[in-house]
Amino acid sequence: MKALVWRGPNWMTVDDVPEPRPKAGEAVIHSEAAGICGSEIEGYLGRMSNRVPPLVMGHEFAGTVTEVGDGVGRSWLGKRVAINPIVGCGRCTYCAQGSRNLCPERYLVGVSVPGGFASTVTVPERCLFEIPSGMDARLGALVEPLANGVHAIRQGAPAGVKNAVVIGAGTIGLACMQAALLNGIATVTIIERHPTRLNQAMRLGAHAGHASGEDMTRGVDLVVDAVGAEATRMLAVDLLNPAGTAVFIGLHDDESPLPWRKVIRGNHAIRGVFAYTDDDFRQALDWLASGRAGIGDLKAVLPLEDGPNAFATLAKGPTDDIKVFLGG
Repeated sequence: MKALVWRGPNWMTVDDVPEPRPKAGEAVIHSEAAGICGSEIEGYLGRMSNRVPPLVMGHEFAGTVTEVGDGVGRSWLGKRVAINPIVGCGRCTYCAQGSRNLCPERYLVGVSVPGGFASTVTVPERCLFEIPSGMDARLGALVEPLANGVHAIRQGAPAGVKNAVVIGAGTIGLACMQAALLNGIATVTIIERHPTRLNQAMRLGAHAGHASGEDMTRGVDLVVDAVGAEATRMLAVDLLNPAGTAVFIGLHDDESPLPWRKVIRGNHAIRGVFAYTDDDFRQALDWLASGRAGIGDLKAVLPLEDGPNAFATLAKGPTDDIKVFLGG
């Protein structure tokens, strides 16, 4: 079978690799659509220490169950599924309550083990979330990034938030923006310097949009930074009301300074959020399946052979395409 293999910084190849066979408790998925995530671009450039080459990336994907291992119900065969790529130990308190994102032993499909940028991939049964039979596989691949937005708002937004700003209108930023809207926040503003992405955010429901924070009035209840650069984290704090909350979900820079005297004197809350719970994942799936959330027009799924060029293009900076999909 074919697989897109990351070999090192700025280096990917499309290789013939052996077909995976399921172990006990696993299923084999034919990957129909896998989205390229911003964190994977960082990995491709060699900036993510949790990814070690050679690696088949791809943690945002959906497809069809084609084979099951011992202990997995055969009723899964032929079902179409979105994949929750977080694999917890299945034994700890966090896993028991559906918060596998907090499991101390968690690992991610497409990060620690081969992922969806291949014709087929094996995943544990507990990673399978059935999607409606007629649901577009590209929407199925969007469940994972949207679940991040669901979690960011559920965990980060204190009660009574009346206005929110989301910095960044990539896939995660749009996910956070739509989660804020669907959770009833009255006014949601987007900051995005890329004009096509800013326009898309407005079409998807943002109440206002700005190319930068320079012309914005300060005094916001909630700011979600979906970029994670030093400048955007600083901006997030600068925009806050007294006692406002900044939610950091973007992963661009590992370390960055903050004006801590301003944070302390302003009684600000700084909240980091990572991934999502099983309930967040189900909520994202429901919103996408029902048409209440999305990213607008979906680009055609590219063959794996186009993967090296797609990564090289995205590594140069944001493009008009909010999400690029690959399929086996």
